[in-house]
Amino acid sequence: MPKKGKKAKTPLSQEEHNSALNLNKINTQWRTVLREVKTKELHKDIEILSQTFERVVDCKDSVIKSLAKDLSEAEEQYAHALRSHLHNIDKLLALQRCRLNLLEENYNVELEALTKEFEIERKTIIDQHEKEIHYLQDVFMAMEQNYIDSEYESKLEFQSMWDDLKNKNIEEKHFLRLQLENVVEDLWKRFQDALKNYTDATEDRKIAFETLKVKDEKSSKDIEVQMKKIQKLQDSIIILKSKIMMHSRESEEQNQYIRDDKELVLVQLRKLKAQRSQAREIAQENLVKLTLESNATLKALRKIVDKGEKILKLAEICRKFETEEEKVLPFYSSALTAEEQEEIEKVSAEELTEELAKDITNYKGMENFWKRYNKVKLEQLSLQHRHAQLLEINGKLREMLKKYLDGISVSDEVLNQLNPLFIVNHRSNLPQPLSTSTTQPGDKKCPTTYNIIEAAHVISHIL
Repeated sequence: MPKKGKKAKTPLSQEEHNSALNLNKINTQWRTVLREVKTKELHKDIEILSQTFERVVDCKDSVIKSLAKDLSEAEEQYAHALRSHLHNIDKLLALQRCRLNLLEENYNVELEALTKEFEIERKTIIDQHEKEIHYLQDVFMAMEQNYIDSEYESKLEFQSMWDDLKNKNIEEKHFLRLQLENVVEDLWKRFQDALKNYTDATEDRKIAFETLKVKDEKSSKDIEVQMKKIQKLQDSIIILKSKIMMHSRESEEQNQYIRDDKELVLVQLRKLKAQRSQAREIAQENLVKLTLESNATLKALRKIVDKGEKILKLAEICRKFETEEEKVLPFYSSALTAEEQEEIEKVSAEELTEELAKDITNYKGMENFWKRYNKVKLEQLSLQHRHAQLLEINGKLREMLKKYLDGISVSDEVLNQLNPLFIVNHRSNLPQPLSTSTTQPGDKKCPTTYNIIEAAHVISHIL
């Protein structure tokens, strides 16, 4: 029994071995067939890609030639435009330099005229002030000299009168003293004689007494007369003193009047000095203001010139990037009709205020500039939009190329991702669509998919 089982197993194992061998042969033949089909498809794809590449290269060559030709023509046009532009710029610069020179000359002439006028007026004011000072000094000296002379003369007169009166009084006193002394001596002698005679006889004495009494009365009268004369002289002295006091008061009043005049003259002199200093300060301030304003105007003109040069340089740089159409027609015409433009002008005239309208009228010359600026801005936005579209297309093409390369190559990254050519155990890693029992008559039929199994994969799992 066991021998029969062994004999029965041998042909079965032989058959299995033969079937496995035949299957390996079939798989190797399938592998060669699939490789040949794949190589043919790849050769066709390479030929198509080479043809498309050559066609694209030819198109690019033609485009490059046309662009080179356009570039040469554009360079010639640019050189011609640049020469004309530089010539115009040289003319404008020469004109601006001439204008600046004329303005500078006018400014220098006006400045010299103002300085000359200021110097002349200053000299005249100083000369007039010096003349007035000399005149006032002369008047003051003359008045002071007159006052000194009059005071000296009045003093001399008073001193002479005082000396005369004093001398007269002394002489009269001396004369009266001499007379009185003589009289007293005589009287004394007579008194002695009378005493002698009285002693001799009383009668004689009485007679003498009577005579002496009469003489005494006469002398008393003379004394009274002399006293009256002295009183008169004293009264005249008092009158002269009062006159002297009056003269001194008058002289004091005159001196006070002269002093007041002097004070008024000094006040006027101070006022004139203050006015002169104020006028000098005002002239100095005006000169400083004029210099500051002139410096500010020169700085503003320099800024304007620098700004113009910067604008011209930017215009030269932008000129390189202009197209032929922009060179021929730098300012585009408005796409609005005449009626639409009139309506827009009416609306803008109603909405604008006076200040804004004045500002807009001042900047009407910038309309062409704003046209070109708006045109360049629109082109920039369109280029940015086109750039975004091209970036999006480029991303899609890269994604398609990556999918294609992932489909024809085998790597760890490709194996981890979805791949329609990767099939394990008769299963793909692509998500299967849900089967629907009912189909609409208008629905499109899905294209049939053919799963291709790599021979190497089948053999690796079979053997």
